[in-house]
Amino acid sequence: MSIPAGPPQGDAANNVEPRQRRTKVTPFRGVEVGIRGAQLRTTETDRLCKAGRGAGAGGMVELSPPARGFAARLIRWHQRHGRHDLPWQNTTDPYRVWLSEIMLQQTQVATVIPYYRRFLDRFPQLADLAAAPVEEVMALWSGLGYYARARNLHACARTVMTQHGGNFPRDPHVIAQLPGIGRSTANSIATFCFGAHAPILDGNVKRVLCRAFGIEGLAASSAVDKRLWALAAELMPARHGAVYNQAQMDLGAMICIRAKPSCDACPLNESCVAHSTGRTRELPTPKPRREIPQREATLLILQDGNRVLLETRPPTGIWGGLLSLPELPDGAEAREWAERRFGCHVSAVSPAALLVHAFTHFRLRITPLLLDVVPGHSAMEPGCQWLDLAETGKAALPAPIRSILDALPGNILGSRRLPE
Repeated sequence: MSIPAGPPQGDAANNVEPRQRRTKVTPFRGVEVGIRGAQLRTTETDRLCKAGRGAGAGGMVELSPPARGFAARLIRWHQRHGRHDLPWQNTTDPYRVWLSEIMLQQTQVATVIPYYRRFLDRFPQLADLAAAPVEEVMALWSGLGYYARARNLHACARTVMTQHGGNFPRDPHVIAQLPGIGRSTANSIATFCFGAHAPILDGNVKRVLCRAFGIEGLAASSAVDKRLWALAAELMPARHGAVYNQAQMDLGAMICIRAKPSCDACPLNESCVAHSTGRTRELPTPKPRREIPQREATLLILQDGNRVLLETRPPTGIWGGLLSLPELPDGAEAREWAERRFGCHVSAVSPAALLVHAFTHFRLRITPLLLDVVPGHSAMEPGCQWLDLAETGKAALPAPIRSILDALPGNILGSRRLPE
């Protein structure tokens, strides 16, 4: 099989809630707006600055001198410059927060927002998502990538309904046992929704901590990961954990970005090790560069008038569970293989435009072949279906397959797709 199995997994969280009125939530003294858009009064941040204490793994701990005031400076910066009006903010609804956290793994905020709103339009409650067929969930996710997230999202919704009575568990350790949820995402949900004081460690937070405290080594290594979790727990303030966690994510997404960070605008620049030593390019330690391999695949576009033949990919692996074009086995002849496999008559074979699609760990060079066919009368192969080109816009298709179909002559809907 030229298209390999095994998509990369991740437990990252950045940020993104649908059209709902702003909800004022005040779970802690000194908090003036909703949890994920929370702000603290100046007197409260000053108190935190002077305290120099963190919650840690076992409660209140005395912080080392470089760490004192770390949380308070971030919180104060977030009050003025952080993001407070993203669609999933200003709510303590675990369903909405969880949905945003999963969508934001490996994906930028601007890309997630339209998907987030469409999901909530179709599945306004967790029970609606759990009751839906997984094929519909995959169709709505189509184009967002990392499709294991969608399958796990659906499995998690069903688990919450069947094992937790439809209510998200409050304990981050229990949340982390749900499908598709790792430690950082679980802590984030528990913090934003249930007032827990649990540290998070997504990609943005790792970058901030590595630069601020001069932590060297690959962040993905077990030794560095363990050190970062210990530091994150030490820095966690005793109160206002949700505001602090959001501030860390915002700083990493807006200021302490991977390339060309805006150090002059950073509230940590005076104490930041990477800034003071001129090592912002070196920290976090970059992964060793390696040549990205290229894979080859020939995909067949079996077209009968305005219909194309699609087949469902295996449930795991690249594009798992999505509809795709049939893949021609290595060494097979397109006409003979298609007629034998699908019981059709091929009247013409012609090449279509090549397409290169980049995955995380490889590039896939797709050679499409357009086959004009007349379907036979034999039973269709399991998992295969004929779909009208006018219906492909709502189908669960990977982005490159959608691009190939959009470019077909006569597909007038190709220029009117929803943004990916």
